[in-house]
Amino acid sequence: MFKIITDNGSDLPKEFLTKNDVGCMYLSTILDGEIINGKDKVLSAPDFYNMLKQGLKPSTSQINPADAKEYFEAHINEADEFLYIGLSSGLSGTVASVRMGAEEIMEKYPDKKIEVVDSLTASVGQGLLVWYACKLRKEGKNFEETVAWCRDNAKHILLAFTVDDLFDLWRGGRVSKSSAVIGTLISVKPFIIVDNEGKLQVIKKIRGRKKALGYLVDYMEEKMGSFGDCNRDMVAVCHGNVREDLNQVVDILGDKGYKNILSNNAGPMIGTHTGASLVVLSFMGESRE
Repeated sequence: MFKIITDNGSDLPKEFLTKNDVGCMYLSTILDGEIINGKDKVLSAPDFYNMLKQGLKPSTSQINPADAKEYFEAHINEADEFLYIGLSSGLSGTVASVRMGAEEIMEKYPDKKIEVVDSLTASVGQGLLVWYACKLRKEGKNFEETVAWCRDNAKHILLAFTVDDLFDLWRGGRVSKSSAVIGTLISVKPFIIVDNEGKLQVIKKIRGRKKALGYLVDYMEEKMGSFGDCNRDMVAVCHGNVREDLNQVVDILGDKGYKNILSNNAGPMIGTHTGASLVVLSFMGESRE
């Protein structure tokens, strides 16, 4: 059986990784020159968001080729075929680094095969693509079939999110300070998607948090088209440190008949750029455009 690997940009629960035998590489979160979350250090989501609340400003660091090579070397005997599904190349250089590390490993171990798939998304969008890869593997699809499906369908994994505090996005480098100030004054909540290049795009500005949260589900139903049955199988949600807001979205999904929901906190890697008020919904749809 082939091995599936992702990274912590996927915001998948540890229990999911363990249950489904999914490996994980780690981008690092750094504060004052020291790694506070990464391969050998774990910082809980509540502790991390409490740090942000105190005004601390961490940064993140991508996986480099040496990190990837070290990971594959350590796990080389677990399988002959490895599928890595990584954080969007539109947001990080990690996929390119992992590909470089994988090529070196395959030169050293010519009987091993490693395929690197750019999820072109992040957080539970990336996690949802991993979920489908695991589903296909359980159904008996082989390595080549699963890789092909993931590549063909990556852009059918849609992700949308909103934040309550525009200053979170400003601190994460995603909006200007003037936009944060003006938006906060008029209670505007940005509605953001990941586009076909795997980059973030603000497509709508909504007055009020409750409306913004409700529109996450409206957007899904507008965009899913022929993928409705897939979304009955699984949708994915995520939040920074706003469980009540996430529950509002989950309740709306439940009322509409979506019962299978993959849920988690956004970890420090994603949360560094979005802040605690993040609420995310990911699903399958016809087009990101």
